[in-house]
Amino acid sequence: MIFVTGGTGLLGSYLLRELVARGQKVSALYRKEVPQASYSNQVQWIQGDIHDIVLLEEIMRQVKQVYHCAATVSFNPKKKYELLKVNAEGTANIVNAALKADIQKMVHVSSVSVMGRKRDGMQVTEETKWEEESNNSNYGRSKYFAELEVWRGISEGLNAVIVNPTFILGAGNWETGSSGIFKKAWKQFPWYTEGISGFVDAADVAKAMIMLMESDITNERFIVSAENWPFKKVFTEMAIAFGKNPPHKKAAPYIAGLLWRIEKIRSLFTGSEPLLTKAAADTARRKVYFDSSKLLGALPHFTYKPLQQTIEEYCNAYKTMQ
Repeated sequence: MIFVTGGTGLLGSYLLRELVARGQKVSALYRKEVPQASYSNQVQWIQGDIHDIVLLEEIMRQVKQVYHCAATVSFNPKKKYELLKVNAEGTANIVNAALKADIQKMVHVSSVSVMGRKRDGMQVTEETKWEEESNNSNYGRSKYFAELEVWRGISEGLNAVIVNPTFILGAGNWETGSSGIFKKAWKQFPWYTEGISGFVDAADVAKAMIMLMESDITNERFIVSAENWPFKKVFTEMAIAFGKNPPHKKAAPYIAGLLWRIEKIRSLFTGSEPLLTKAAADTARRKVYFDSSKLLGALPHFTYKPLQQTIEEYCNAYKTMQ
C-alpha cells in the first residue's frame, strides 16, 4: 500500500491519477470532501489531516511507501502561521510517523523556494544554499523548515528523496496555489514584468516522483523544471490559448509596488485572496534560471513535456470548466 498526503491538491491529484493508472494500491487523506474524479473510487480515502499524529502512525503501519505532497501554497502575509503549521510542523509529523513505522521510502515535495528567491541573473542548482537575505516570503521559509525536517529524518535512518519543483502548471482549482496564473491570464491581467522563472507540468512532476520512488536513489534532492521562460511569454501564450488579450503594460518596479498595495487594500475590503502580493511582485521581476540536469542524469528515461504543449492543454481544460 502507498500513502499520499495532499491528494486533494493540484500535484497530489496528478500523482494519484498516475499511481492508479499503474495499478497501485493507494490510500490518501482528505479533510472535507473526496474529489469527484474518475480515479477517486480506486483510492482508499481516509478522513483526517497531517496534524493527527495518532492517525498518521496507524496509517504508516500499513504502508511501505509515502508521498508527502500536502502543503499550503500562498504568498499572502496573513497566512504566515498557517504556512508554518502545515508545511513545517505537518512535515515533522509525517517524518516522525514514517521513522516510527520504519517505512521503505518517502518522496517529499519541497520547492525551489528553499534555495532562495532573490537570485537575479543566477543559475540555481541543487547545491544552491538557503540564505535568509535571499528570501522574502513566508512560504519559502516554511518550505525550508519543512525540508530541514526531512533531512533530520534522513539522519535518523529514513530513506527519502526530495523533489524541488519550479512553478507547477496543471488543471485544478485556479482560486488557490500555482493554478492562479491561469486565472490571471483568463481575466486579461494587463501588466507584465521582465522576470524569468522555471515552469513544469504537474504530470511530469508526478512521473518523476514515481520514478525516483521506484529507483535505488535515496538521500538526494532534485530540481524538477522543464523550461525557463519569461513571465511575459507564459502569460502571452496562455492568453492566446484562451482567446484573450495578452499583457501589454510593462510594470516598472514602482508600478509593481503600487499594484500589490492596491491589491492588499482590495483584499482587506473583500476578504478575497490578493491577485498580487509584495513577495510575488518581487519574484516576478527576478530573472532566475533553474538547472534540472541532475534529475535528467539520474533518470535517463525521463523526459519533460514541452511547455508550449502544457499551456495549450491546460488552457483548453480550463475553458471547459467556465
